[in-house]
Amino acid sequence: MNNNKILYTQDLSIHFGGLVAVDRVNIEVQRNTILGLIGPNGSGKTTIFNMLTGLYIPTGGNFFFEGESLLGKPPYEIARKGIARTFQSSRLCLDLSVLDNVFIGMHPRQKHWLTSAVFRRSALAEEVYQAYEKAMHLLNIFNPELVKRSSEPAGRLPQIDRRRVEICRAMAMSPKLLLLDEPSAGMTPEEITELMNDIRKVQQESEDITIIIVEHVMSVIRTITDHVVVLNFGRKIAEGTFHEISHNPEVREAYLGKRG
Repeated sequence: MNNNKILYTQDLSIHFGGLVAVDRVNIEVQRNTILGLIGPNGSGKTTIFNMLTGLYIPTGGNFFFEGESLLGKPPYEIARKGIARTFQSSRLCLDLSVLDNVFIGMHPRQKHWLTSAVFRRSALAEEVYQAYEKAMHLLNIFNPELVKRSSEPAGRLPQIDRRRVEICRAMAMSPKLLLLDEPSAGMTPEEITELMNDIRKVQQESEDITIIIVEHVMSVIRTITDHVVVLNFGRKIAEGTFHEISHNPEVREAYLGKRG
């Protein structure tokens, strides 16, 4: 087995009744790279994310993370193995503070529970302090203003800062594989440029992190990805560098139609 391969799928498939949403897709993701997963709406991109994180159970095939099959594992166990994600639509708790939203991401890594408040208070206090320091460090990396606003409800933040908090929450798990589902949704071109810088910061912050990004904005895919996989109607139709797939006739037809 290729030791540099952090994740791979084998004929990964899922059916919803008579609908084949993902059809025998094989993907290999190399460690410490950014892979772009693209395709028209309804091509199966988010569905693959949902299978990789245990929200959907595949009806066929398998997937392996660091050589171990995670097929059928519950989401909390997959998270503890080192896979974190963001969602296409915001999943922040808007009434909770920015800091509390980041704390939520640390839950799978939590070591001390209710009994520690009685029997191991110093250990619990140390864990809370370390969590606070880590959360503030992550927020400061993305936008120092978020540190100043860490006690404010997340619902008061502009869209780009909400996205930043979501990525911080995922990073709070110290993942080895980060899945970003359309992080630029709802952003202006200027904010998208800032987002690309943020994603680079994510890589620089961690010595060992791999990213898969689902994105419709091709400038993001062109600028930051090392490799691209293209889906259409649940099938993989192409893969390669952005330059290679952008000149692929089947990819052009999927996006533009035969006349395009």
